[in-house]
Amino acid sequence: MKSRHLFAAALSTTVLAAGAVSAQTVFTVSSWLPPTHTLSTVQKNWCDLLEKDSAGRMKCNILPKGVTAAPGTFDAVRDGLADISYTVDGYTPGRFINTQVAEFPFLGDNATATSVAYQRIYSKYFAPLGEHRGVKALAVFTHGPGIIFNSKQPVTSAADAASLKFRIGGGNINELSKAMGWNTTLKPAPESFELLSTGVMDGTFFPDESVASFKLSMIRHATTFPGGLYNTSFVFMMNQGKYNALSAQDKAVVDKISGETAARMFGEGWDKVDAASRELQKSQGVARVMADKAFVKAVADKQDYLETKWAAAAQVKGLKNPKAVLAEFRAEIAKVK
Repeated sequence: MKSRHLFAAALSTTVLAAGAVSAQTVFTVSSWLPPTHTLSTVQKNWCDLLEKDSAGRMKCNILPKGVTAAPGTFDAVRDGLADISYTVDGYTPGRFINTQVAEFPFLGDNATATSVAYQRIYSKYFAPLGEHRGVKALAVFTHGPGIIFNSKQPVTSAADAASLKFRIGGGNINELSKAMGWNTTLKPAPESFELLSTGVMDGTFFPDESVASFKLSMIRHATTFPGGLYNTSFVFMMNQGKYNALSAQDKAVVDKISGETAARMFGEGWDKVDAASRELQKSQGVARVMADKAFVKAVADKQDYLETKWAAAAQVKGLKNPKAVLAEFRAEIAKVK
Protein backbone atom coordinates (compact mmCIF):
# COMPACT_ATOMS: atom_id res chain seq x y z
CA MET A 1 0.00 0.00 0.00
CA LYS A 2 2.81 2.34 0.92
CA SER A 3 4.64 1.64 -2.34
CA ARG A 4 1.44 2.38 -4.28
CA HIS A 5 1.20 5.81 -2.61
CA LEU A 6 4.87 6.46 -3.32
CA PHE A 7 4.33 5.53 -6.98
CA ALA A 8 1.29 7.78 -7.21
CA ALA A 9 3.21 10.68 -5.65
CA ALA A 10 6.11 10.15 -8.02
CA LEU A 11 3.73 9.99 -11.00
CA SER A 12 2.02 13.19 -9.86
CA THR A 13 5.39 14.94 -9.55
CA THR A 14 6.37 13.77 -13.04
CA VAL A 15 3.12 15.02 -14.54
CA LEU A 16 3.50 18.38 -12.82
CA ALA A 17 7.08 18.67 -14.04
CA ALA A 18 6.03 17.76 -17.56
CA GLY A 19 3.31 20.36 -17.33
CA ALA A 20 5.82 22.98 -16.22
CA VAL A 21 8.09 22.15 -19.15
CA SER A 22 5.26 22.21 -21.67
CA ALA A 23 4.09 25.54 -20.28
CA GLN A 24 7.36 27.21 -21.26
CA THR A 25 7.01 29.57 -24.23
CA VAL A 26 9.86 29.52 -26.72
CA PHE A 27 10.16 32.39 -29.20
CA THR A 28 11.90 31.86 -32.53
CA VAL A 29 14.13 34.92 -32.99
CA SER A 30 15.54 36.08 -36.31
CA SER A 31 18.19 38.66 -37.23
CA TRP A 32 19.20 39.65 -40.75
CA LEU A 33 22.41 41.19 -39.43
CA PRO A 34 25.49 39.28 -38.19
CA PRO A 35 25.32 37.98 -34.59
CA THR A 36 28.05 40.48 -33.63
CA HIS A 37 26.07 43.52 -34.83
CA THR A 38 24.67 45.72 -32.07
CA LEU A 39 21.07 45.02 -33.10
CA SER A 40 21.66 41.27 -32.84
CA THR A 41 23.40 41.56 -29.48
CA VAL A 42 20.78 43.91 -28.01
CA GLN A 43 18.03 41.60 -29.24
CA LYS A 44 19.80 38.75 -27.42
CA ASN A 45 20.16 40.89 -24.28
CA TRP A 46 16.44 41.60 -24.41
CA CYS A 47 15.77 37.87 -24.71
CA ASP A 48 18.00 37.19 -21.69
CA LEU A 49 16.05 39.78 -19.73
CA LEU A 50 12.78 38.17 -20.85
CA GLU A 51 13.89 34.78 -19.56
CA LYS A 52 15.17 36.24 -16.29
CA ASP A 53 12.09 38.35 -15.55
CA SER A 54 9.73 35.49 -16.37
CA ALA A 55 11.66 33.07 -14.14
CA GLY A 56 12.31 30.88 -17.18
CA ARG A 57 8.70 30.66 -18.36
CA MET A 58 9.72 32.38 -21.59
CA LYS A 59 12.93 32.02 -23.54
CA CYS A 60 14.29 32.65 -27.03
CA ASN A 61 15.63 30.32 -29.68
CA ILE A 62 17.90 32.61 -31.70
CA LEU A 63 18.30 31.29 -35.22
CA PRO A 64 21.81 31.14 -36.75
CA LYS A 65 20.66 33.23 -39.73
CA GLY A 66 17.67 35.38 -40.66
CA VAL A 67 14.53 33.71 -41.98
CA THR A 68 14.43 36.23 -44.82
CA ALA A 69 16.25 39.22 -46.23
CA ALA A 70 15.79 42.50 -44.38
CA PRO A 71 12.92 43.91 -46.52
CA GLY A 72 10.79 40.81 -45.93
CA THR A 73 11.19 40.73 -42.15
CA PHE A 74 7.98 42.55 -41.19
CA ASP A 75 5.86 40.11 -43.16
CA ALA A 76 7.89 37.16 -41.86
CA VAL A 77 7.06 38.09 -38.26
CA ARG A 78 3.46 38.89 -39.13
CA ASP A 79 3.05 35.52 -40.83
CA GLY A 80 4.82 33.52 -38.11
CA LEU A 81 8.04 32.55 -39.93
CA ALA A 82 9.74 34.12 -36.90
CA ASP A 83 8.26 35.19 -33.57
CA ILE A 84 10.59 38.12 -32.86
CA SER A 85 12.77 40.34 -35.03
CA TYR A 86 13.32 43.94 -36.09
CA THR A 87 13.30 45.80 -39.39
CA VAL A 88 13.78 49.16 -41.05
CA ASP A 89 10.46 50.80 -41.88
CA GLY A 90 11.96 52.44 -44.97
CA TYR A 91 12.92 49.10 -46.55
CA THR A 92 9.31 48.88 -47.77
CA PRO A 93 8.76 52.36 -49.26
CA GLY A 94 5.33 53.91 -48.80
CA ARG A 95 4.11 51.31 -46.31
CA PHE A 96 4.64 53.27 -43.10
CA ILE A 97 3.86 56.98 -42.98
CA ASN A 98 3.90 58.28 -39.41
CA THR A 99 7.24 56.61 -38.64
CA GLN A 100 8.96 58.84 -41.19
CA VAL A 101 9.00 61.55 -38.52
CA ALA A 102 12.00 59.75 -36.98
CA GLU A 103 13.96 59.87 -40.26
CA PHE A 104 14.26 63.63 -40.71
CA PRO A 105 17.59 65.51 -40.64
CA PHE A 106 19.04 67.42 -37.70
CA LEU A 107 17.09 65.52 -34.99
CA GLY A 108 19.83 64.69 -32.50
CA ASP A 109 23.44 63.73 -31.93
CA ASN A 110 22.95 60.32 -30.32
CA ALA A 111 20.75 57.27 -30.75
CA THR A 112 19.65 57.05 -27.13
CA ALA A 113 17.89 60.42 -27.09
CA THR A 114 16.21 59.99 -30.47
CA SER A 115 15.16 56.40 -29.70
CA VAL A 116 13.62 57.12 -26.30
CA ALA A 117 11.89 60.27 -27.55
CA TYR A 118 10.64 58.42 -30.62
CA GLN A 119 9.19 55.66 -28.44
CA ARG A 120 7.32 58.23 -26.35
CA ILE A 121 5.85 59.90 -29.45
CA TYR A 122 5.06 56.53 -31.01
CA SER A 123 3.18 55.30 -27.92
CA LYS A 124 1.24 58.55 -27.64
CA TYR A 125 0.31 59.14 -31.27
CA PHE A 126 1.25 56.36 -33.69
CA ALA A 127 0.45 53.11 -31.88
CA PRO A 128 -3.25 54.05 -31.47
CA LEU A 129 -3.43 54.56 -35.24
CA GLY A 130 -2.18 51.01 -35.90
CA GLU A 131 0.99 52.07 -37.70
CA HIS A 132 2.45 48.54 -37.44
CA ARG A 133 -0.83 46.72 -37.76
CA GLY A 134 -0.36 42.95 -38.02
CA VAL A 135 2.44 42.59 -35.46
CA LYS A 136 2.96 43.40 -31.78
CA ALA A 137 5.30 46.41 -31.86
CA LEU A 138 7.59 45.89 -28.85
CA ALA A 139 9.57 49.08 -29.40
CA VAL A 140 10.70 51.60 -31.97
CA PHE A 141 14.15 53.16 -32.15
CA THR A 142 16.67 54.89 -34.41
CA HIS A 143 20.34 54.53 -35.14
CA GLY A 144 22.88 57.29 -34.57
CA PRO A 145 23.18 60.42 -36.72
CA GLY A 146 23.38 59.70 -40.46
CA ILE A 147 26.65 60.58 -42.21
CA ILE A 148 27.85 60.77 -45.83
CA PHE A 149 30.72 58.28 -46.27
CA ASN A 150 32.70 57.71 -49.46
CA SER A 151 35.95 56.33 -50.81
CA LYS A 152 36.71 59.04 -53.40
CA GLN A 153 36.80 62.66 -52.28
CA PRO A 154 35.80 65.20 -49.61
CA VAL A 155 32.09 66.11 -49.80
CA THR A 156 31.69 69.70 -48.63
CA SER A 157 28.70 70.78 -50.72
CA ALA A 158 25.53 69.49 -52.35
CA ALA A 159 27.37 69.63 -55.70
CA ASP A 160 30.16 67.40 -54.36
CA ALA A 161 27.60 64.83 -53.26
CA ALA A 162 25.89 64.99 -56.66
CA SER A 163 29.10 63.86 -58.37
CA LEU A 164 29.16 60.49 -56.57
CA LYS A 165 27.04 57.32 -56.44
CA PHE A 166 25.66 56.30 -53.03
CA ARG A 167 23.86 53.39 -51.43
CA ILE A 168 21.04 54.47 -49.13
CA GLY A 169 18.65 52.60 -46.86
CA GLY A 170 15.31 54.16 -47.72
CA GLY A 171 12.85 56.32 -45.85
CA ASN A 172 13.04 60.11 -45.84
CA ILE A 173 16.69 60.09 -46.97
CA ASN A 174 15.54 58.47 -50.20
CA GLU A 175 13.14 61.35 -50.87
CA LEU A 176 15.65 63.95 -49.71
CA SER A 177 18.34 62.55 -52.02
CA LYS A 178 15.99 62.76 -54.98
CA ALA A 179 15.11 66.35 -54.08
CA MET A 180 18.82 67.19 -53.83
CA GLY A 181 19.50 65.61 -57.23
CA TRP A 182 21.90 63.02 -55.81
CA ASN A 183 22.64 59.69 -57.47
CA THR A 184 21.47 57.16 -54.87
CA THR A 185 20.30 53.56 -54.95
CA LEU A 186 18.08 51.89 -52.34
CA LYS A 187 19.82 48.76 -51.02
CA PRO A 188 19.80 46.95 -47.63
CA ALA A 189 22.77 47.66 -45.37
CA PRO A 190 24.37 44.15 -45.59
CA GLU A 191 25.02 44.70 -49.33
CA SER A 192 27.23 47.73 -48.70
CA PHE A 193 30.62 45.99 -48.67
CA GLU A 194 30.12 44.36 -52.05
CA LEU A 195 28.71 47.54 -53.61
CA LEU A 196 31.64 49.66 -52.45
CA SER A 197 34.43 47.10 -52.88
CA THR A 198 33.43 46.44 -56.49
CA GLY A 199 33.09 50.13 -57.29
CA VAL A 200 29.40 49.89 -58.13
CA MET A 201 28.92 52.62 -55.51
CA ASP A 202 31.34 55.34 -54.41
CA GLY A 203 29.91 55.65 -50.95
CA THR A 204 27.02 55.09 -48.59
CA PHE A 205 24.89 57.01 -46.10
CA PHE A 206 25.33 55.37 -42.71
CA PRO A 207 25.73 56.04 -39.00
CA ASP A 208 29.29 55.74 -37.69
CA GLU A 209 28.75 52.19 -36.43
CA SER A 210 28.33 50.72 -39.90
CA VAL A 211 31.89 51.42 -41.06
CA ALA A 212 33.07 48.94 -38.44
CA SER A 213 30.13 46.50 -38.59
CA PHE A 214 30.32 46.02 -42.35
CA LYS A 215 34.13 46.24 -42.50
CA LEU A 216 34.13 49.19 -44.90
CA SER A 217 37.90 49.62 -44.98
CA MET A 218 37.64 51.43 -48.32
CA ILE A 219 35.99 54.48 -46.70
CA ARG A 220 38.25 57.55 -46.77
CA HIS A 221 35.91 60.51 -46.25
CA ALA A 222 33.05 61.37 -43.90
CA THR A 223 30.75 64.40 -43.88
CA THR A 224 28.78 64.94 -40.69
CA PHE A 225 25.82 67.25 -40.03
CA PRO A 226 24.63 68.81 -36.75
CA GLY A 227 21.97 66.37 -35.54
CA GLY A 228 22.69 64.04 -38.46
CA LEU A 229 21.79 64.18 -42.17
CA TYR A 230 19.08 61.61 -41.48
CA ASN A 231 17.92 58.91 -39.11
CA THR A 232 16.41 55.50 -39.69
CA SER A 233 13.19 54.27 -38.10
CA PHE A 234 13.34 50.70 -36.77
CA VAL A 235 10.60 48.57 -35.26
CA PHE A 236 11.31 45.70 -32.83
CA MET A 237 8.35 43.34 -33.04
CA MET A 238 6.67 40.09 -32.03
CA ASN A 239 4.18 37.90 -33.84
CA GLN A 240 0.76 39.09 -32.67
CA GLY A 241 -0.68 35.59 -32.30
CA LYS A 242 2.26 34.50 -30.16
CA TYR A 243 1.75 37.49 -27.88
CA ASN A 244 -2.01 36.94 -27.70
CA ALA A 245 -1.46 33.33 -26.58
CA LEU A 246 0.58 34.38 -23.55
CA SER A 247 -0.90 34.37 -20.07
CA ALA A 248 -1.73 37.72 -18.49
CA GLN A 249 1.30 37.25 -16.24
CA ASP A 250 3.65 36.71 -19.16
CA LYS A 251 2.15 39.53 -21.22
CA ALA A 252 2.90 41.82 -18.29
CA VAL A 253 6.56 40.71 -18.35
CA VAL A 254 6.83 41.37 -22.09
CA ASP A 255 5.18 44.76 -21.74
CA LYS A 256 7.42 45.76 -18.85
CA ILE A 257 10.65 45.27 -20.80
CA SER A 258 9.29 46.63 -24.08
CA GLY A 259 8.51 50.24 -24.96
CA GLU A 260 10.95 52.75 -23.53
CA THR A 261 13.06 50.08 -21.80
CA ALA A 262 13.80 48.29 -25.07
CA ALA A 263 14.16 51.54 -27.03
CA ARG A 264 16.82 52.71 -24.57
CA MET A 265 18.63 49.36 -24.81
CA PHE A 266 18.86 49.66 -28.60
CA GLY A 267 19.82 53.34 -28.47
CA GLU A 268 22.55 52.91 -25.87
CA GLY A 269 23.89 49.89 -27.71
CA TRP A 270 24.14 51.92 -30.90
CA ASP A 271 25.86 54.87 -29.23
CA LYS A 272 28.49 52.54 -27.82
CA VAL A 273 29.39 51.04 -31.21
CA ASP A 274 29.23 54.45 -32.92
CA ALA A 275 31.94 55.66 -30.53
CA ALA A 276 34.07 52.55 -31.12
CA SER A 277 33.75 52.93 -34.88
CA ARG A 278 34.90 56.55 -34.74
CA GLU A 279 38.13 55.33 -33.14
CA LEU A 280 38.50 52.70 -35.87
CA GLN A 281 37.99 55.35 -38.54
CA LYS A 282 40.89 57.32 -37.10
CA SER A 283 43.15 54.32 -37.60
CA GLN A 284 41.80 53.92 -41.15
CA GLY A 285 42.69 57.53 -41.87
CA VAL A 286 39.12 58.63 -42.57
CA ALA A 287 39.06 62.41 -43.11
CA ARG A 288 36.10 63.87 -41.25
CA VAL A 289 34.47 67.24 -42.01
CA MET A 290 31.37 68.98 -40.65
CA ALA A 291 28.95 70.36 -43.24
CA ASP A 292 29.09 74.16 -43.32
CA LYS A 293 26.10 76.51 -43.01
CA ALA A 294 25.57 76.67 -46.79
CA PHE A 295 25.45 72.87 -47.09
CA VAL A 296 23.09 72.57 -44.11
CA LYS A 297 20.83 75.27 -45.55
CA ALA A 298 20.71 73.53 -48.94
CA VAL A 299 19.47 70.38 -47.21
CA ALA A 300 17.07 72.25 -44.92
CA ASP A 301 15.47 74.07 -47.85
CA LYS A 302 14.59 70.78 -49.58
CA GLN A 303 13.60 69.09 -46.32
CA ASP A 304 11.08 71.83 -45.53
CA TYR A 305 8.99 70.74 -48.51
CA LEU A 306 9.32 67.07 -47.57
CA GLU A 307 8.09 67.72 -44.03
CA THR A 308 5.06 69.54 -45.40
CA LYS A 309 4.44 66.63 -47.77
CA TRP A 310 4.79 64.15 -44.89
CA ALA A 311 2.41 66.15 -42.72
CA ALA A 312 -0.27 66.01 -45.42
CA ALA A 313 0.14 62.24 -45.86
CA ALA A 314 0.14 61.64 -42.09
CA GLN A 315 -3.03 63.67 -41.69
CA VAL A 316 -4.76 61.48 -44.29
CA LYS A 317 -3.70 58.47 -42.18
CA GLY A 318 -5.40 59.97 -39.12
CA LEU A 319 -2.60 61.86 -37.38
CA LYS A 320 -3.94 65.16 -36.06
CA ASN A 321 -1.70 68.22 -36.41
CA PRO A 322 1.43 66.39 -37.66
CA LYS A 323 3.65 69.48 -37.59
CA ALA A 324 2.90 69.90 -33.87
CA VAL A 325 3.76 66.22 -33.31
CA LEU A 326 7.10 66.78 -35.07
CA ALA A 327 7.80 69.82 -32.90
CA GLU A 328 6.92 67.80 -29.80
CA PHE A 329 9.27 65.04 -30.94
CA ARG A 330 12.16 67.47 -31.33
CA ALA A 331 11.44 68.95 -27.90
CA GLU A 332 11.26 65.45 -26.38
CA ILE A 333 14.69 64.57 -27.76
CA ALA A 334 16.18 67.51 -25.86
CA LYS A 335 14.63 66.23 -22.61
CA VAL A 336 16.01 62.68 -22.71
CA LYS A 337 18.75 61.93 -20.20
